[in-house]
Amino acid sequence: MEVTRIIAIRHGETAWNVDTRIQGQLDIPLNDQGLWQARRVGAALASESLHAIYASDLTRAWQTAGQISEHTGLSVTPHTGLRERGFGTFEGRTFAEIETELPDQAHKWRTRDPEFAPEGGESLLSFRQRVVSTAAELAERHAGEQIVLVAHGGVMDVLYRAATGQELQAPRTWALGNAAINRLLWTPQGFTLVGWSDTQHLQDESLDESTT
Repeated sequence: MEVTRIIAIRHGETAWNVDTRIQGQLDIPLNDQGLWQARRVGAALASESLHAIYASDLTRAWQTAGQISEHTGLSVTPHTGLRERGFGTFEGRTFAEIETELPDQAHKWRTRDPEFAPEGGESLLSFRQRVVSTAAELAERHAGEQIVLVAHGGVMDVLYRAATGQELQAPRTWALGNAAINRLLWTPQGFTLVGWSDTQHLQDESLDESTT
């Protein structure tokens, strides 16, 4: 059985990440730090044997994927299935504003109620179904190859849970860093974890874009 190797990347930092403001499917670009992180992850993957790059079509993921494309020569294919969870009425609000303005919904969100969906948004159950089916669909196209998926923090969380058997309601104990490198394997039986939250490229000066 041929295995698909997956490198999963969360987009670089945005101003709304810094402000703890929910982006969801609103189209927020990278800030200067995020653009730097995107260049660094692109440089870090330049020597990898890659066959395809897929990305959420939201600007912050697309900009990040564009830097990987620049360093590898591969084009980026957009896929709406890799978008962040739709947060409906939460989008544009900070964590503190949600707690103050929508306390009942905030409690369901904070306790990770799998069936709860903010008005106009997605439940964790439907979000997981979308992400897992999208990632499996793309992996199946590339049996025996290695691909990159560039997406969002929520997508990374779903993939980690899928690969480790963590329940949707389990408290998160793993990092979802901007532009971290996460590695998984896929077979028709599902996902397994290889490595998570590698940020060496964000610390290693030898990967500075001026030297690559």
